[in-house]
Amino acid sequence: MTALQTPARPGRLSLALRDSSTMVRRNLLHARRYPSLTLNLLLTPVMLLLLFVYVFGDVMSAGLGGGGRSAYVAYLVPGLLLMTIGSTAIGTAVSVSMDMTEGIVSRFRTMAIHRGSVLVGHVVGSVLKAVLSVVVVGAVAVAIGFRSTDATALEWLAAFGLLVLFATALTWIAVGMGLGAPNAEAASNNATPLILLPLLSSAFVPVDGMPGWFRPVAEYQPFTPAIETLRGLLLGSEIGHNGWLALGWCVALTVLGYFWSTASFARDPK
Repeated sequence: MTALQTPARPGRLSLALRDSSTMVRRNLLHARRYPSLTLNLLLTPVMLLLLFVYVFGDVMSAGLGGGGRSAYVAYLVPGLLLMTIGSTAIGTAVSVSMDMTEGIVSRFRTMAIHRGSVLVGHVVGSVLKAVLSVVVVGAVAVAIGFRSTDATALEWLAAFGLLVLFATALTWIAVGMGLGAPNAEAASNNATPLILLPLLSSAFVPVDGMPGWFRPVAEYQPFTPAIETLRGLLLGSEIGHNGWLALGWCVALTVLGYFWSTASFARDPK
């Protein structure tokens, strides 16, 4: 008679992947059941797009050397796509803060699940929501006249990669902001710079037209290099050093947000 063999226990990596996928599904289901926050944050870039195109489009295009409203649509859309990511990240900070203050994370700490899966679920789920939001805003942009000029398949792939990388960076920062906030309202306030910084970038007007004292601030903050890189990939404008700056900002913010978030999450709740 052969001895009974106990089934092999899954490894730590497989357990971490299983728990993380469960948390991603939880995050997406939570967004589907409570869509008001996501919709409210998504309306901001859509309303700005419609406002600047149909109200200020002809006037703003004059500052770009003419070309009419269609030229300004092309100039505006890359910045608003990245602004959409910043807007979605605010929802991430609020969601993380709600989990921390409503006690669900305390329950997770007592369960036999991989501790990092809670953060991974928020990050991956939020990046997926950010990409979906970008698709929605992009569809609105196409409907009102945005067209990419001669972008190759490789450039479209690079543009998508930049959007995903930028979304990952801002999401980790937003998670850290949510973990450090005492309540959801404070988390929303902490994350407000993620939607204000695009207003102080080259999203709406070229940096060259800004006052000299303010130009370095606008030029070297995280959004402007990413906007100029995305604009170059989709519209064929010169990217220059902005590509490396955008990549550097994405990596730096991702690393900073990751260590900030994991350190905050590892602390014992008070």
